[in-house]
Amino acid sequence: MSFSPPSSIQATMLIRKPAADVFEAFVDPAITTRFWFDRSSGRLAPQGTATWYWDHYGVSADVKVVVFEPSRRLVIEWPTRTEWDFKARDNDGTLVTITASGFTGSPDEQVRQALDNTEGFNLVLAACKAWLEFGVQLHVVADKAPDARPATGP
Repeated sequence: MSFSPPSSIQATMLIRKPAADVFEAFVDPAITTRFWFDRSSGRLAPQGTATWYWDHYGVSADVKVVVFEPSRRLVIEWPTRTEWDFKARDNDGTLVTITASGFTGSPDEQVRQALDNTEGFNLVLAACKAWLEFGVQLHVVADKAPDARPATGP
């Protein structure tokens, strides 16, 4: 039996808010910082770029917007390709599907990246849902790996 790493992963969540609001939550850092990263160099825009910072882990990522269709679809590269699809549902709900692809390295490294992306995007979607629907900051991204935080002080 041979094993092939997954070419992509998906995470999906129904968020009970209009698609425009949910889309905005992923492009406006004033909202996104309530549930995902700590700060950003700016808002996502068509063909734009931004840098996202997770200060609690001492890391950042450069983000390039590839597709920007308000309330419907967002595609970025950072370095993997990640796509958000926003499907409006009855009663102002939105089904959000995040698909990540482009994993690199050995088959074992690709599997690890796929698993990390699956776990991470499920946490992000749950945290986004909690924030948008109930105004609750879960801190799940910051608390996912508390021992991975950079050392402070001398």
